[in-house]
Amino acid sequence: MTMCLRYSIVFIFVSCLCACDKSNEDPLPKNTDFELNIPDYFPAPEPLLSNNEKMTKEIVALGKKLFYDPILSGDNTISCATCHQPNLGFSDGLSLSDRGITGEQLPLHSPALINLSWSKAFFWDGGATNLESQAMAPITNKDEMGQAIPELMSELSNHDEYPGLFNEAFPDEEMDMTTIAKALAHFERTLISAGSKYDDYRKGKAKLSELELYGMKVVESKCGGCHPAPLFTDNDYHNNGLDDTYSEDNDGMEQGRLRITYIYEDMGKYKTPTLRNILKSAPYMHDGRLGTLDDVLHHYTNGVKRSPTLDPLIDTEGISLSEVQKQAILVFLETLTDEEFLEM
Repeated sequence: MTMCLRYSIVFIFVSCLCACDKSNEDPLPKNTDFELNIPDYFPAPEPLLSNNEKMTKEIVALGKKLFYDPILSGDNTISCATCHQPNLGFSDGLSLSDRGITGEQLPLHSPALINLSWSKAFFWDGGATNLESQAMAPITNKDEMGQAIPELMSELSNHDEYPGLFNEAFPDEEMDMTTIAKALAHFERTLISAGSKYDDYRKGKAKLSELELYGMKVVESKCGGCHPAPLFTDNDYHNNGLDDTYSEDNDGMEQGRLRITYIYEDMGKYKTPTLRNILKSAPYMHDGRLGTLDDVLHHYTNGVKRSPTLDPLIDTEGISLSEVQKQAILVFLETLTDEEFLEM
């Protein structure tokens, strides 16, 4: 046997061994952990539910796909993103939305979805105590997404992609409303806004102008009781003097937090929205009655209505603000716009 032939046989043999070795290699890792990108000056997020502690890239990807997919609605025309648009701070730009499946006007303004990992409850009145239960309400609400659960499960089961995606995300669980809720909740936990000019300032990567710094101080002193940094919300409930009477009509929606707790002191209280991306999430208040930030400032200086449950943080005569202070507040609020977040 010639030397060349001998080397050729050895080469072929080694190549075959290598091919066999590759065929026995482990597949690419699945269910890889997803880590939230949280700045060190943020507080710790709320703990995950005990039955949804596993947060993986596959689950988040599935939740994102579901969030933007109108398959979740009864007529396949409405997605979660219809009323929670990224460029509007995951709100919808309407005072009272009529984007739902029936076209009926909804009783409350679509809230912005920002930094939800730090919230203990959801909706304007705190009616959902976790993101998982919150996700189900609009899907099944007849005037929002109007979806019947059996029809949804049939559509997902017969879909080209979803059975495989659910199997990758939840290999030990069934594809059902529980895993849908888990996926949507984990995607919503990734909606972290921490890339604004203010955040760059906190990270030592940017400087604020004198007027921006002054505005930050004014916000801290005049608004910080309900909108403390760095989340710019206390995730609590307040009666901020929008009304002095509260109707029981429409399932008590105008009564605010009382509708959930049945405690009189909660009459007219609604959840504090974050000031982050506030320039993009107009109109304002739980019913979107104030169209601009100028309107908001006017309310707090001249429009506060007295009632027995008016928050003690707000003086019955309103909050004293000079025109210079108002201008400084508006300039500072611009530094809370997070362009990268608005493109998610």
